[in-house]
Amino acid sequence: MMRVLLLVGIIAFVSPSHAQTPPPSPSPSLEQRVTDLEAYVNNSARGVDISSAMASNVAGPGPGYNAWMMTCAALVLFMTLPGLALFYGGLVRAKNVLSVLAQCLGIAGLVTILWWAAGYSLVFSRGSAFIGGLKFAFLHGVDARPNSNYSYWVSQNVFAMYQLMFAIITPALIIGAVVERMKFAAVLVFVGIWMFVVYFPIAHMVWGIDGWMNGVWNPNAKITAVDFAGGTVVHMSSGWSALVLCILLGHRLGFRKEIMAPHSMVLCMVGTGLLWVGWYGFNAGSALAPDGIAANAFTSTTLATAVASFTWAMLEYALRGKPSVLGFCSGAVAGLVVITPACGYVAATDSVLIGVAAGIVPFFACTKLKSWVGYDDALDTFGIHAVGGTLGAFLTGLFATAAVNPNLSLTVGGSLKPATQNGLARIVGHTLWIEQLKAIVITMVLAVVGSALIGALVRGAIGLRIASEIERQGLDINQHGEEGYITS
Repeated sequence: MMRVLLLVGIIAFVSPSHAQTPPPSPSPSLEQRVTDLEAYVNNSARGVDISSAMASNVAGPGPGYNAWMMTCAALVLFMTLPGLALFYGGLVRAKNVLSVLAQCLGIAGLVTILWWAAGYSLVFSRGSAFIGGLKFAFLHGVDARPNSNYSYWVSQNVFAMYQLMFAIITPALIIGAVVERMKFAAVLVFVGIWMFVVYFPIAHMVWGIDGWMNGVWNPNAKITAVDFAGGTVVHMSSGWSALVLCILLGHRLGFRKEIMAPHSMVLCMVGTGLLWVGWYGFNAGSALAPDGIAANAFTSTTLATAVASFTWAMLEYALRGKPSVLGFCSGAVAGLVVITPACGYVAATDSVLIGVAAGIVPFFACTKLKSWVGYDDALDTFGIHAVGGTLGAFLTGLFATAAVNPNLSLTVGGSLKPATQNGLARIVGHTLWIEQLKAIVITMVLAVVGSALIGALVRGAIGLRIASEIERQGLDINQHGEEGYITS
């Protein structure tokens, strides 16, 4: 009996209940939990992004923010495929509709490869004031953790994919000016070089954390300009480049001698609707959060677009006696373009005024300026995107207000550097338009000079334009071996 008791005592003594175990980690305090919740709701810094990681129990992305940004990324891709493809495709002649679709698809694939290899890094990693470095080349280190330079709650890989969609649609806009006469191979080579020479530098200067013209987030920016969703980066860069390229290519055969009417206004209308819907991801998504700034961008985008569409068509009604479906569509796209740089910075009534301007100025650029100068901008890429983007960038300087977007008077700083004003508080409502003019001129010069050099290079290397017999037969069957419509 004694042996049994002794054995039981030994087993009890060495059992895990008597082993030395570390005390459990203290649970996050109620104060910590409330702080985390406030940061999430207000889209402000997580504890790990400020002075002490111990200030927060949250170290990862916010699921609601990721859901919002993945939806917006899909909407922006929706703008190119199928939105822009159908919009442009409906406006060309039937024999060239597939060439437009192929160019949109080809650009989407090419730009994605470039973005993965170096593009994202050149735009959004730290580097010089003019171009980023290669820290994120091949998306190295771009994972589910947020990059707090741009968002506290959105995974960096989601942010990278969202910005990729902007990079895809920008060069795709250019093809509207050169449809029906440019080689498919020349399109791809031009776009591939253009991304490095024009798009990546402009995007970094305007949106990069240390960009030369990033007036909101870089307190050391030399030009304190603002561009909420791409007036300079997307529309001016593509529109001014499109003008240069269409001049280098020359007129289409039969220009001003033959009828070159759109082959399907139905497709054009469908494409316009898809662009309008997708543009909410473009503009509201640029807030990088489902917050009040995104709500304002959504509202201002709706107002400006509807007003511009109506204004353009009513001008046609007054001057030509008939409001056309093409007029409604062109006005809607012009409104979307002009409001883009301003949408997160302007109030509702100012959005209506911007919509009126967007319906008037691009209308005359497309109907009068083009005929006066004589360039063959086939689908009015210059008249809508270059003129509209330039107008929008300037009007942003007139109407932007910190009452709509407090980031216009933001204090930039934190644990790693002293807090400093971003420089906008003293000029918003006063001289911001001067800074906008500076950004406009720089964007214009880089796009025009860069595109002229690239265009000349490609023309000398492989040629820009298809042979005249192919142009007459159509690009679809000759460049792609297919036909958009087969009738028996």
